[in-house]
Amino acid sequence: MTTSRYLNRELSWLEFNQRVLDEACNRAVPLLERLKFLAITASNLDEFFMVRVGGLHLLVTHGHTKADPTGRTPQQQLTEVTTRVRQMVQDQYTCLQQELDPGLAEAGFVRLKPENLNDQQIKSLEDTFDAELAARFTPQAVHQHAEFPLLTNQCLTICVRLAPAAGEEDDRFAVIPLLGDLQRFRVVRSEYRHGYMLIEDVIRLFIQRYFVGEQVLEVVPFRISRNADMSVTEDASADLLAEMEAALWARKQGDTVRLEIDHQVSEATLQFLQTALNVQDQATYLIDGPLDLASFMRLASTSGFESLQYESWPPQPSPAVDHATSMFDVISENDILLYHPYEAYDPVVRFIEEAADDPDVLAIKQTLYRTSRNSPIVSALRRAAENGKNVTALLELKARFDEARNISWAKQLEEAAVQVIYGVKGLKTHAKICVIVRREAAGIKRYMHFGTGNYNESTASLYSDVSYMTCDEDLGSDATAFFNAITGFSQPQQFRKLEAAPIGLREKLVELIEIETQQAREGQPAHIVAKLNSLVDPQIIDALYEASQAGVKIQLNIRGICCLRPGQPGLSENISVVSIVDRFLEHARILYFYHGGEERVYISSADWMPRNLDRRVELLVPVEDKDCHRRLIEILNVCFIDSVKAKALNSDGSYSAVQPEEGAKRISSQKLLFDQAAQACKEAARARHTMFQPHRAANSES
Repeated sequence: MTTSRYLNRELSWLEFNQRVLDEACNRAVPLLERLKFLAITASNLDEFFMVRVGGLHLLVTHGHTKADPTGRTPQQQLTEVTTRVRQMVQDQYTCLQQELDPGLAEAGFVRLKPENLNDQQIKSLEDTFDAELAARFTPQAVHQHAEFPLLTNQCLTICVRLAPAAGEEDDRFAVIPLLGDLQRFRVVRSEYRHGYMLIEDVIRLFIQRYFVGEQVLEVVPFRISRNADMSVTEDASADLLAEMEAALWARKQGDTVRLEIDHQVSEATLQFLQTALNVQDQATYLIDGPLDLASFMRLASTSGFESLQYESWPPQPSPAVDHATSMFDVISENDILLYHPYEAYDPVVRFIEEAADDPDVLAIKQTLYRTSRNSPIVSALRRAAENGKNVTALLELKARFDEARNISWAKQLEEAAVQVIYGVKGLKTHAKICVIVRREAAGIKRYMHFGTGNYNESTASLYSDVSYMTCDEDLGSDATAFFNAITGFSQPQQFRKLEAAPIGLREKLVELIEIETQQAREGQPAHIVAKLNSLVDPQIIDALYEASQAGVKIQLNIRGICCLRPGQPGLSENISVVSIVDRFLEHARILYFYHGGEERVYISSADWMPRNLDRRVELLVPVEDKDCHRRLIEILNVCFIDSVKAKALNSDGSYSAVQPEEGAKRISSQKLLFDQAAQACKEAARARHTMFQPHRAANSES
């Protein structure tokens, strides 16, 4: 295949997952953190199969042959993806069995197998089986393929092969789905500090209890992944919530796109399952080790093994936020920029909670895409409505894999008299914005929060994201117009400062890139710096190529997918791309354009992908406040000096570790950002201790 101007989206994503797997194999990372990275790679692959591979399967099944921008047909992509995934799975289990398991065993953290147990341990597990497991799980006999039960997506399941009944020739089969809140790892009293056993091994040990008087020939764990790429006919639906509930049920019956099964499975059992599930060899993965590595995330947090985990980096209180002062007074004084998780998310939650209880607050308008299980923000919105405030929540029901939770939140908010909007027809609302309308002495004032991440205080401690809080009048006007457009029938208005997808964001980005291109052609300095999760959009990539050819220096920090080929002579020699995978998920979108020396800086909810720019409601927010503007540039600079976790994208799609200059100290960007946040917090505390604050009379005017 000739070299394309672009890298393939699916293969680029797999290279991202490889960078996560590299952290699992990195001996400089603590052992339980390495196990966590391994679990993340498995969880990532689960979603990849459900969505991306599922989509390719549909295209192939329906005979689509249209090539992607790299010239690959769906079948060619599926073939290459399968080959790459098989190598990745092999690398996963090599890492687990040759490095992690032995290393953890040396520390007393041991996975026990049935052959390792003594009589006392077997008796203890037998008691556990009789008391907890025997009655909980139910075997289902399968006499014919047509009677095969509807298995839950990615549910660990046991297949049992039994000897033929008297007078019959064919083996019989039964399946035992391990449903419910599965305690996968059973602690076993042993000479080790932490001995545990997988639940499927416990069941295998006592499988005869389920089949008294029968000859059990084989016990094999397996797991399926279904196509979860569902569609909703919004235009034909009078009730989107009901349509979404129906779509969730349809997802449970999606075609099987992957069968994972123990590599020791017999040919008879494998053929039985492949036929029953309609799975071909290409979609079958024989696994030499425990299935569902994603579930090992729970083990990584086991207490008592702190030496095998990262040292704590607690989020720091922001020096810009006085916890004794109302958030409205703080924001009125200065715009606030927070960089999570180095700085705490508390001010964002407090902003909304104060609004819920403040008698001067008239209205709250907020978008919600993904929230935590027990969201204090959703609780605050309910309380605000109960307190008589006008509360509007645009709750995106189509947020993939969070649909069920959002449906539940929508019903609860409606019960509290919150005006709930289920999103915009034909689009996903991915913008992160909250507007609070407050009555003050000088009149009505609007306070805004714009973010690059979800309103989720749990993930805010794990994802790097920007929060920008302001009462800028122009942004307030734009924010009101934005909500009027997405919650009613108002035509989108010309914004003063914001840009929104899908009505103008791509055009604005291309315009900003073209300004740099023109500056370079005129012999003027030109520079673009962008930190994103993904870069896929061909139109933007082409604009960057043109800028590079004009001489614009372009630095891209792309955590995940990147379809741009950097460093190609005559095409992209002025473009460099790096990716950072570390303890925090890099999630912030920050953009910088030199702009003839005026230095434009933006934050955004959108990655540079067709889905974000064409099929989602997104925001691009300029940050003009002098201090916040400078801070964002400083954050960007730190992200490009990493020589510990950064990897550079090569023109062939591979990645190479970034090396420091000779004699230079290695720098971890995340460690530096945490140290800077901690130092700023200490300096602010010292400043407070050296200030004298007089007590004044209650009626004092001075």
